[in-house]
Amino acid sequence: MLEALKHLPQAEESQETLRSHFTDLNPALNKRQAAIESDRCLYCYDAPCTRICPSEIDVPSFIQNIAVGNINGAAKVILDQNILGASCSRVCPTEILCEHACVRNHDAEGAPVKIGLLQRFALDNAKFEQHPFQRAASTGKKIAIVGGGPAGLSCAHRLATLGHDVVIFEAKEKSGGLNEYGIAKYKLTEDSAQREVEFLLQIGGITVKHEQVLGQNLHLADLRRDYDAVFLGLGLGASRQLGLTGEDAPGLMAAVDYIAELRQAEDLTKLPVPKQCVVIGAGNTAIDMAVQIARLGAEQVTLVYRRGAEHMSATHHEQDIAKANQVRIVTWVQPQEVLRDAEGKVSGMRFARTKEVGGKLQASGATIDIPAQAVFKAIGQCMDNSSLADDLAKDLQKQNDKIHVDAHYRTSVSGIYAGGDCIADGQDLTVQAVQHGKLAALAIDNDLKAKV
Repeated sequence: MLEALKHLPQAEESQETLRSHFTDLNPALNKRQAAIESDRCLYCYDAPCTRICPSEIDVPSFIQNIAVGNINGAAKVILDQNILGASCSRVCPTEILCEHACVRNHDAEGAPVKIGLLQRFALDNAKFEQHPFQRAASTGKKIAIVGGGPAGLSCAHRLATLGHDVVIFEAKEKSGGLNEYGIAKYKLTEDSAQREVEFLLQIGGITVKHEQVLGQNLHLADLRRDYDAVFLGLGLGASRQLGLTGEDAPGLMAAVDYIAELRQAEDLTKLPVPKQCVVIGAGNTAIDMAVQIARLGAEQVTLVYRRGAEHMSATHHEQDIAKANQVRIVTWVQPQEVLRDAEGKVSGMRFARTKEVGGKLQASGATIDIPAQAVFKAIGQCMDNSSLADDLAKDLQKQNDKIHVDAHYRTSVSGIYAGGDCIADGQDLTVQAVQHGKLAALAIDNDLKAKV
């Protein structure tokens, strides 16, 4: 996977030192801190934090449970709505969702309740004597789920609780999707993603088959024939291209590919690390890439974006993380040319300076060269068309190059549902993918009952 960077030197610091750079970004609350923080909640009626939560967690209820010492009760309130609540407590952009909506932003303290850390406290410290969810009586129905990421796992769990038998077909060696392969290592540390998957599967009634790739050894028509319903939680498997000559030069690669290798690496000293690198993009993936390569030892990390910082999709919180890790952010420039040395390897990037005229982006005529031995693209993901190359898959209606679904996550092909990043109204948030999977499961259950 890292063939494009094999000519670069490996990380110079020891494994122990490098591992210390990838501990939890935010330290967990202890019992006393959680008690104090939960007491700050006003337990609002029709709470704005709950209304803005994509997975509809009853925030005041779980916080009140913490306040009275009922940690298991708090965890159950969260898991009832979001079975991947542990990972979401670490990766969800609470600063623009529940914590942004918190009414305590507007009182004398001027600071929100630390909802994300309280959610993490509840789920990290809950100790259930038995699994908190039980399967309903068997319905005899079988549902196939393509994709073992947040959407597929959430859908599978809810279907299993409703008494259906579920088979997850996952393309990679491990389940978890972006939680396992695409989130910064300092956000989801160690094997936390796998522990969450293992907990979810304890409900029973869910079988997982790995290395099953739609369009290769797995075909949609076969699934539709053999199962009572099919849910597609494909995610976005392909990285967008810059459209420049030399994009295949050694030293240039997709940020998500490097992040995946980093998350799976047992020995961080074996990873190739450039002294200078450029990250192209404006979202959280770009920030994750820039921060992690800096923590691995890159001496100069430059993140570039074609518009201003105020237009970046990465939150101010994420931008602050980048700055705290000495990442230089250069705005109002767009890629123009891949610079290469005599051997054809990346030596830098030439960028055209941009400006906004009448709401449209234009090149100003000036350019800037940034030296780099590696360039990482973080300009977005798109559907991997090879996964939808089957005859039946071609019948799926598309919208903005993604799968179109109705309000109940039904696709244009009867019996096939979809959710997560692969559908048109996705926002690339783990918490939203979880909600899609949960709601799609309820729709599948209702539709199957209607057929009886």
